[in-house]
Amino acid sequence: MKTLVGKIISNKMDKTVTVLVERVWEHPVYGKRMKRSTKYLAHTEDKLKEGQEVRIGEVRPISKDKTWKVLEVVKK
Repeated sequence: MKTLVGKIISNKMDKTVTVLVERVWEHPVYGKRMKRSTKYLAHTEDKLKEGQEVRIGEVRPISKDKTWKVLEVVKK
């Protein structure tokens, strides 16, 4: 099971949070390091706040766009 660490950027939906995962990527030719980010919809039963850092894990599809679940809060 894949796990990722990201920051909650939206908690306006019921039982769903939007998590922004940033990764550092190095260009193969020029060697410049760049940031890339991806947004994931993650299922949670808890009331989490924006700005919290969480660990999400891959699960079976819960809905059309939701295939991740919040496993734990890393940093408040």
